[in-house]
Amino acid sequence: MKVAIGCDHGGINLKPLLIEYLQKKGIEYVDFGCHDKTSVDYNEYALAVSNAVAKGECDKGVLICGTGIGMSIVANKVKGIRCGHCHDVFSAKMTRLHNDANVLAFGERVVGPGLAMEIVDAFLTTDFSGDERHARRVNKIRAIEEENMK
Repeated sequence: MKVAIGCDHGGINLKPLLIEYLQKKGIEYVDFGCHDKTSVDYNEYALAVSNAVAKGECDKGVLICGTGIGMSIVANKVKGIRCGHCHDVFSAKMTRLHNDANVLAFGERVVGPGLAMEIVDAFLTTDFSGDERHARRVNKIRAIEEENMK
């Protein structure tokens, strides 16, 4: 598995801890920035991570900003991305299990480092259930996306 990871200045303290966590787990990653506390627009980092996942360059993505809200909004504008905005382990599991989400967004100002690692672990280790009802719903998401891209 290869994970795309990115943050804006609001997630700059948490991203290095998550990268260290990925390294300890032996998970390959690509760091799309940002790399310091200078105020930046989250849009470019959310797009970089989401595009890498949408193009198949990375399997999943993780986005961190202050709240995760802006990052998730931008990510969900990219064709083929289903970004879950999660601040607890249960939601992270369910967004994979039921929605086949391929990008996770959350906020450094909302969760601490320990919980963030648990959320990322749940997201990365939970597979899509593939149950007919969930597959049907994910396919409807794709159909809506296709219709709105015309």
